Amino acid sequence: MIFHRKRMFSKKGKFLARWGISHFVMALIIGVLLAGWLWMWESRKAEERVEALQQESMVTPANPVPRTPLTGKIGGPFTLTDQDGKLVSNTDFSGKYLLVYFGYTMCPDMCPTGLQSIARSLDMLKSEAGKVQPLFITVDPARDTSARLKYYDALFNPKIIGLTGTAEQIAAVAKEYQVYYKKGEGDQDYVVDHSALIYLMDPKGNLVTTFDEQAPPKTIADALRKAWGEPPLPESQK
Repeated sequence: MIFHRKRMFSKKGKFLARWGISHFVMALIIGVLLAGWLWMWESRKAEERVEALQQESMVTPANPVPRTPLTGKIGGPFTLTDQDGKLVSNTDFSGKYLLVYFGYTMCPDMCPTGLQSIARSLDMLKSEAGKVQPLFITVDPARDTSARLKYYDALFNPKIIGLTGTAEQIAAVAKEYQVYYKKGEGDQDYVVDHSALIYLMDPKGNLVTTFDEQAPPKTIADALRKAWGEPPLPESQK
């Protein structure tokens, strides 16, 4: 009798163990699928935003005017992590004209608009685009990992390099470029208020001019061509 009860208990214990493991595995699979779905949903939202901006960018604002900060030196040395996880500094981009833009991947409107303007200006420059290196420096290092920046920048143009770093590193480079930014309330779902100028720097690290994030691509392309001694693009390339 005692032996029979032990067998019953043993079978029941094994059944409960198998039942618990199977449910744990099911919960794990469901969790992975849900995380994947959320990532795909967020990625698709970003893609749709870029597609909408590509349509809007075909309309050129009237009388665009490049804007230059009024006081202080702009630009300086920095050390950050690029979108491939590699540590880089300003000297890694020596000899290139830089289009430096500060923002973050969860930005609802300004950042996609500015990146789209940069991307289309590179398309207009064609082979001359090799003289230019666009840099997208995040002001949201807590959420903008290297991998996230790489995916996001590629939505606009694979030539754009995303840069992130520690909070201290971002604060230091933002100070060099007189960039204002402030994190909103919340742990994950928050916005970052920030200035939105595009900085055109020459190969020696000196400021040439700045643009509003809504600057037409031709305005940016013409400013670059002027910087290296070429005439503006034909009006037909607007």
